[in-house]
Amino acid sequence: MRWILVAVFLLLAGYLLQLELLVYAMCCLLGVILVSRGLAFGWLGQVSAERVCNRARVQVGEKVAVVLTIRNRGFFPVPWLLLEDSVPLEALQQRPPRMKIEGQRLRILWLRGRSEQVVTYQPSFLMRGYYQLGPLLMESGDLFGLHRRFRLGADPHFILVYPRMISLDDYDVASRRPVGEVQLTHRLFEDPTRISGVRRYQSGDPISRIHWRASARTGQLQSKTFDASTVAGATLILDFHQDGFPDSEEPHASELMITTAASLANTLLQLGEKCGVVSNGRDAADRVRAEGFRIEFRTRSGARTQFGMQDRSDRLEPVMVPTQHGDDQLVRILEALARLEPTDGLSVPELLAEATGRIPRDATVIAVLCSVSEETAIALGHLRRRGYSVLIVLVCYDDTRFREAAARLLAQNLAVRRVESDEMLGELCRQRMVSRV
Repeated sequence: MRWILVAVFLLLAGYLLQLELLVYAMCCLLGVILVSRGLAFGWLGQVSAERVCNRARVQVGEKVAVVLTIRNRGFFPVPWLLLEDSVPLEALQQRPPRMKIEGQRLRILWLRGRSEQVVTYQPSFLMRGYYQLGPLLMESGDLFGLHRRFRLGADPHFILVYPRMISLDDYDVASRRPVGEVQLTHRLFEDPTRISGVRRYQSGDPISRIHWRASARTGQLQSKTFDASTVAGATLILDFHQDGFPDSEEPHASELMITTAASLANTLLQLGEKCGVVSNGRDAADRVRAEGFRIEFRTRSGARTQFGMQDRSDRLEPVMVPTQHGDDQLVRILEALARLEPTDGLSVPELLAEATGRIPRDATVIAVLCSVSEETAIALGHLRRRGYSVLIVLVCYDDTRFREAAARLLAQNLAVRRVESDEMLGELCRQRMVSRV
């Protein structure tokens, strides 16, 4: 716009002063500016894009194929088009990286009229998480470089990478407790109002237990099975406050905490016990900005600020998966753990004050921590004195810091176990409780 005003001013000045050469030059300049401006808007306006991902949920180490189809809907060709499909740069720059890219997500294309081109690349995910791919940033302009326009296309795709799980050795099948016994406040009885399935009739089954419809359908007597009225299990508490992770141990400590929680949940649910998760971390899905962004921009920096994921979140509500059992409970827990990120929100005492009322008393409370302050130890000790069975799993690489944390927890009569590697996690159920430091 500034160049147009200058050209118009010089044109008027040349006309008033009867400078024919200046008038001719300004008329040519105005024509070039207006034509190039119209072409810049027209070329980018006739381009559309579509992204296809072959999977939205993957395991650690797997790849996703991303296919971008760029179409020119107009009759006129687009001389140049710069494409950049956005990915989380922090995941690429972190050491070790959380993801890597095979192929080119940044391309320059020439599109003929009524044609399309395909761009492909393959991101592979090296750590669990919630990753955003896109939107696609498209840049084009005139041949003289006077005008450039930016446009967002192909709405973002989100890839959920499940955390790793490790088999826990010597799980006590007889007691069905992975980390020690718990005193139940109620005996386990079958609830006749909660039918869980049917089985073949066994001698001694009462007549009221016979499932007559299933018996008629199969031609053999079938008996009903019922859920227990009270089922022991565990509630996993994860401390994901960013102050609890030493910089020298990240991201290894937080990833090992997630792997520990996922492994415990998997083992519990495989044995039919109920399990849940409570954490003061941040759900990555809460900070995604997937809607409401503008389509066209004047600068690349203005376009970049409109896509991506927020760096911060003011959410203080705990991330919770209710303690229960079911066919899809493990999937819900793994999805919550995959999206969990460190935050500066609730501390452990504040988390316990907020969530204790929603934790079943007959479920063991397993607190997975990386560091323990005096306030955290007191809060967990208070939870034990209220009648909960509490076990602490410390993910800690430093011996001195582990002894200091264990001393605070043992002062509250809390059982402590340590994890510092995948191998140590596999033997978690065979460890002895830390009784002295």
